[in-house]
Amino acid sequence: MIVSLEDVSYKYAIEPILDHVNFVVNEKDKWGVVGLNGAGKSTFMKILAGIETPDEGKVNVLKKYKISYCPQNSEFTLGKSIYETVCSALTEKTEVYQINAILNQLGITDYEQKIDILSGGQKKRVALAISLIQKADLYLLDEPTNHLDQEMVLWLEKYLTRVSKAVVLITHDRYFLSRITNHIVEVDNGLLYQYDGDYADYLEQREMRREQAMASEQKRQNFLRKEIEWIHAGAQARSTKQKSRIEHFEKIAAMEVQQEHDKLELKSATTRLGKNTIAIEHVSKSFGEKYLFSDFSYIIKRMDRAGIIGENGCGKSTLLKIIMGLEKADSGTIQIGETVKIGYFAQHNEVFEKNQRVIDYLKEFGSVVYTADHEEITASQMLERFLFFKEDQYKMIEKCSGGEKRRLYLCSILMTAPNILILDEPTNDLDTETLGVLEDYLDDFHGAVLAVSHDRYFLDKTMDHLFIFENQKIIEKQISYSDYLDAKVEHKETAAVQSVKEREKKPTARLSYQEKKKLQSLEQTLPQLEQNIAALEEQLSSAADFKEIQAIGDQLQSKRDELEKSEQMYLELFEKAEECHDVIL
Repeated sequence: MIVSLEDVSYKYAIEPILDHVNFVVNEKDKWGVVGLNGAGKSTFMKILAGIETPDEGKVNVLKKYKISYCPQNSEFTLGKSIYETVCSALTEKTEVYQINAILNQLGITDYEQKIDILSGGQKKRVALAISLIQKADLYLLDEPTNHLDQEMVLWLEKYLTRVSKAVVLITHDRYFLSRITNHIVEVDNGLLYQYDGDYADYLEQREMRREQAMASEQKRQNFLRKEIEWIHAGAQARSTKQKSRIEHFEKIAAMEVQQEHDKLELKSATTRLGKNTIAIEHVSKSFGEKYLFSDFSYIIKRMDRAGIIGENGCGKSTLLKIIMGLEKADSGTIQIGETVKIGYFAQHNEVFEKNQRVIDYLKEFGSVVYTADHEEITASQMLERFLFFKEDQYKMIEKCSGGEKRRLYLCSILMTAPNILILDEPTNDLDTETLGVLEDYLDDFHGAVLAVSHDRYFLDKTMDHLFIFENQKIIEKQISYSDYLDAKVEHKETAAVQSVKEREKKPTARLSYQEKKKLQSLEQTLPQLEQNIAALEEQLSSAADFKEIQAIGDQLQSKRDELEKSEQMYLELFEKAEECHDVIL
């Protein structure tokens, strides 16, 4: 056992977040934490990490174990560089190349950049790097995949699968959850429900639990109905037997029942979409000397389902803003049909007013909308479909969690009954249950959908083709996201990766003489490669001739690939040496 919660309770104001719960994390456990936004998942993690103190109960951590915690949002001391920030956060001496390797894998290459000017997403990656670099027995990771592109997510997935330490993580990435975890804990109405197996096993077991809970509640209601009839019939509480029966009735009637909310099934709200939709013609965009994409043309079809993918910073959000008229293209045109009504879901929520209730906010966008079959959907029904149940609809927005605000923002867009949805990272900060509701809504939606996302499960389930941002071009492919990723992995498969898989099947052994030599060699090779890349980048910035640019670009890509493979090998060898306490000469 590494850490345990014993009869722990925690309240936010008067609302119980955790209510007399028990939980244990053992060595090598891989736990996924799920639950609705606002249920208390992050609070649960903070209590495990020792950041929050419970109102009641005990948190036990065995002294010989170390815990590394990555919060959902991180704040750092201003004025320091990224490298200084990382080093100052580490509690033990760490090899320079291990620090550099993990930073590079997370897309952090400018170590001297000041922490002050980083975006929220960049800070999140710095916090994640610090957590992974720490030598710990338990990693507590709150939404680690947020702000990572797919290459980084796949690397992190492999890293956490391979590491022989315990992991507890919150994530909305259901493929990530399935491939890493072997236990799931659900936070629901102040209680913890624990399941063995991966995400698919959890869904099956949760459904069984809910059915059993409903059956038990039905039996309770039937019992109460009969006992009420008996009491109303004039039962005299004279005998011991009668008194006992009445006391038993009062006890059953006073039981607190955890309500299982049924999801409201509604058709999607929409307005009629005519023949002319959105025509994108020869659109190009750059910022200064940085080209994002050029000469992109596409006509959106009436029932289009297009997923937009690519590395961070390649221009995905910029393309959506150009379509919306929020950003100007360098060249090309956007033609929008007269009947088009766009619902634009931006990466960041709007700023909500203080002292406003959830239901009042949504009614500002409409009290009623209609489906394609002219069925009426009220604001309250829209909220209920997206898991704001009756008791939540009159909550003040300022008391909502970040995920609940994201969900409310989504409802406000759908309440306008758009016929084309443009979604920029709609899955960020949404819990897994809300994602299922959104996917069902889009499945029924009578209009076009364009969505930027890194969520494999979401894209596979809702999109039928992709716009892929690669090499300053946008390429359209009729392929699922998983098939696209599998093809990329196959293309990059090497003998080194195969040897890692074989080693995973065998017991941990000491480093061989050749492996020790390789580790020493990599410690010299890595800085040389970084210097070569820096020199090539400088040459590329000053090159003017197209052939020269192309030649330098090819060399640069080759060196970057070599650096990535070398870093991966270094991390694997270093980790093996750490696990078997080997001495590196």
